[in-house]
Amino acid sequence: MFVILGAAGKVGYSTASALSEAGLPVRAVLRDAAKASRLSALGCKVAIADLRDPAALAAAIAGAEAVQIILPPPLYAEDAPGEMRQAIDSMVAALRQARPTRVLAISDYGAHVPDDIGMPTMYRVFEERLRSLDTPKVLLRSAEHMEGWARSIPVAMATGILPTLHDEVDRTFATVSTVDVGRMAADLLRHPGADMAERIVHIEGPRRYSAADVAGALSLLLGRTIIARAVPRREWQQSLERVLSASLARLLVALYDAHGRGGLIDIEPGRGEVRHGTTDLIEALRPFVPAR
Repeated sequence: MFVILGAAGKVGYSTASALSEAGLPVRAVLRDAAKASRLSALGCKVAIADLRDPAALAAAIAGAEAVQIILPPPLYAEDAPGEMRQAIDSMVAALRQARPTRVLAISDYGAHVPDDIGMPTMYRVFEERLRSLDTPKVLLRSAEHMEGWARSIPVAMATGILPTLHDEVDRTFATVSTVDVGRMAADLLRHPGADMAERIVHIEGPRRYSAADVAGALSLLLGRTIIARAVPRREWQQSLERVLSASLARLLVALYDAHGRGGLIDIEPGRGEVRHGTTDLIEALRPFVPAR
């Protein structure tokens, strides 16, 4: 049995799909029962549990050969770091009780950095807490998700300008499709490799892109010119607070400050391995653009 926490999310659904297509038994763990039908249609068994409820999580994980865990950012939390730490503690407690054969955790580029750099620092805490478990584990560190640009596409369509917090629009950075992250996770769950207490794998797309490349991809998809424009640093917090809590926005401001410093939101030098997905940027963005 393969258990996928957060199976209704983009990465979790991709993992569950890949495992189900391979004919393997999957238990999809969801917080919201209203999202169960899509996973049931794949042939998944469904369990309902909140990430902050260790007893419910332990019951959902019971009997698993392998478990995929994920730490989703709480979009509207007044105390985003506090809620994320609570979810981490709950997952670790559940794993300690259920004792699956192995664990795969979806982590983040930059999780190795000792400085406080916002969101990646929460994943550093995530990884450190998981190291208290004696269960063999894979830390799958994901680059920035291509699909994250979807929230900016309506603005680009309305104005011809793609706003970005990448303050150098021509600087390339690692990014990957959530579909590829899920597929890679499924492969690592099925084929964990040598018996290691901890394995670190970084995943990014077939090549690195810039914000200007994103604008270029949207230009091709929309059939008109879109230009990337950096949002001034003084406006970042206010801009993010239009769609997120102030607490979560601060984590993202620190993240993009780290991007601006260069070399931090990246693979860990000299440790782990790097794998590449196959989905290019234009294909990842295509579902979010109206067909012409």
